[in-house]
Amino acid sequence: MKRKLEVSELIFKIISYTLLTAFALACLYPFVYAVSAAISGRAPVEHNEIVLFPMEIQFSAFAEMFNDNMFWNAYSNTLFITLYGTLWAMFTAILGGYALSKKRLLFRKAFNFFLVFTMWFSAGIVPQYLNYIATRDIMEGIGITDNKWLVVIAMGMAAMNIILLRNAFEGVPSEVEEAAIVDGASELQVMTKVHIPMSQSTIATVALFFAISRWNGYFWARQMISNTNEQPLQVFIRLKLEQFTDTEQIAGWNKPYATDSAIYALIVCSIVPILVIYPFIQKYFAKGTNVGGVKE
Repeated sequence: MKRKLEVSELIFKIISYTLLTAFALACLYPFVYAVSAAISGRAPVEHNEIVLFPMEIQFSAFAEMFNDNMFWNAYSNTLFITLYGTLWAMFTAILGGYALSKKRLLFRKAFNFFLVFTMWFSAGIVPQYLNYIATRDIMEGIGITDNKWLVVIAMGMAAMNIILLRNAFEGVPSEVEEAAIVDGASELQVMTKVHIPMSQSTIATVALFFAISRWNGYFWARQMISNTNEQPLQVFIRLKLEQFTDTEQIAGWNKPYATDSAIYALIVCSIVPILVIYPFIQKYFAKGTNVGGVKE
């Protein structure tokens, strides 16, 4: 038999659900507006008549964008940076987190301190830029010049994510690891066959963090890659934004859609992949953050 809610509990639930619904709608509205503006006619967009639903529906902005080879080139560059950047970052994070989770590691406390220290006191954007420039110079020395691999390699470390994985690995029962060692497992096998499978939630969460960071990366990609054929989608969108906001460009605009519609079409296409992937790993998100963020 269900217990009857008290008045205070009922009021709390009503307020909570109301606030959560309002927050969800507030988060959803920008995306809905972007879609509506992207497929609306030129006049409603230019006169700011779009509030929620599209008006004078047309798909010319998407059609022209899909026919732009530079768009697909930038999209492929972003996919490349996201895929290989996430794999490289996960490789370094898993190795670092696993090593720091072992109490037998020499100077373990010092390594953990210096790792956390970088989160407390950031060196600043100028030293970070100089560090990336040094990385670029080293890679140019081995023949990788003005290439998207620069972003993949240079952005391959994140202290917070290493700590999340370290805490998750520390949460693996020592009895399981000891049993694997007794059965003849090597250090690599213990990591790949025991710790990684038992920390899937945290690994999926950290991989999502890395993937979103690489997909949305703009500033360092803009600074480190000058070749337009190697630049990712976010840089392409920024360059298009500068082009579409140019006064002369707007004055000579004679297309059935507004310049803002073209910008919103680009934005929508840049968001869709994350929206498609997120539901499949959302179930790991809360559990992974909790497990990796709390030290037993």
